[in-house]
Amino acid sequence: MRGLRANRLRSALTTLGIVIGVTAVIVLVGLGDGMKAGFNKSFGELATAIIVKKVEGSVPGGGKARDLKMADVNALSDKTKAPDVATVIPVIGGDALATRDSTTFRTSVAGSTTDYLSVNNREIVAGSMFTEEQARTSAKVVLLGPNPVASLYGGDAGKAIGSDIRLDRATFKVIGVLKTDGNNDDIALMPLQTARANLKGGDSITTMAIKATSVATVPAAVDQITKILSDRHNIKDQSKRDFDVTALQGQLDQINQFIFFLSLFIVAVAGISLVVGGVGVANIMLVSVTERTREIGIRKAIGAPRRAIMKQFLIESTVLAGLGGLVGVVLGVGITLVGAAVIPNVAPDFGAPQVSAPAIVVAFVVSLAIGLIAGGYPAFRAAKLRPIEALRYQ
Repeated sequence: MRGLRANRLRSALTTLGIVIGVTAVIVLVGLGDGMKAGFNKSFGELATAIIVKKVEGSVPGGGKARDLKMADVNALSDKTKAPDVATVIPVIGGDALATRDSTTFRTSVAGSTTDYLSVNNREIVAGSMFTEEQARTSAKVVLLGPNPVASLYGGDAGKAIGSDIRLDRATFKVIGVLKTDGNNDDIALMPLQTARANLKGGDSITTMAIKATSVATVPAAVDQITKILSDRHNIKDQSKRDFDVTALQGQLDQINQFIFFLSLFIVAVAGISLVVGGVGVANIMLVSVTERTREIGIRKAIGAPRRAIMKQFLIESTVLAGLGGLVGVVLGVGITLVGAAVIPNVAPDFGAPQVSAPAIVVAFVVSLAIGLIAGGYPAFRAAKLRPIEALRYQ
């Protein structure tokens, strides 16, 4: 310790690479965990979501695909046949030209029930959802996504609420504005019967949005949906189904896996700083051996064995790396906690960074290991010096 204190600046510069490496690992792991937690918070509800659509074009093997009907929705809502299906809602989709004054926007119309938002994990930023009474009476009310609000109202959600808007030839009152979901932001959402009466006739539906009772029951729910619809559509060969059943859980798992590998890659890049720090420690220890050659000679001349000399330099390099690791841990945890307090206010959807205990332990242990390895060759070189040659060194 006296030797390290005698060369404070050199010791500080030696540990700088270790400090930066350990800090970077802890901070980046925290950011990765926060990003994953933010994603799961925003889209975790979709893990139980299942979408059923009519096959576009002809059915494999020939024939025309049958439309999905309200009777299909009612069949899937039967708990005796589909116990793992929690909610089923019909959705009528289509396009319409939205017009306000002289401004137009091509919007994507969705007619559905009052459960649409909860099943599809959408939120309202202004106004409110249409009521059961409005749905029953086919009221001409609509909720707009962020894109039509941006084009028709300059992005002012408050200005949109209560105003009238034309969708093709019918006039609707805007009662709500939806939060972006990054996928269906052109939407104009209205009651199912309203969409049927004013925009799309007939009793067919475009899709069914379904929620399973839990993430664990999604595969069972998919099997139940497939069996019920196959029986209703008289399908014997499953390869010739006229409908597609898609569970969003698989897509979410793929995204989570991508986030994991991305975080792993970033941490690996941060780990390069630890390697560079280890090279710095090895370099300084070699310089230290050269500077202290006469000291080594004197110690060996009065009886110090090789292992004592080697132990001295190994301990010195390990202490340097350990001190760097401790400082890095303090800085890394501190920066992560500051980020956890600041980031939710700046980017709420990103997710607050989280302090990872395994990352702290691994980074610190690796820093000690690097110190031990980096000091190995200099310690061996010091230990094998011959006393007479060391004493002659100037």
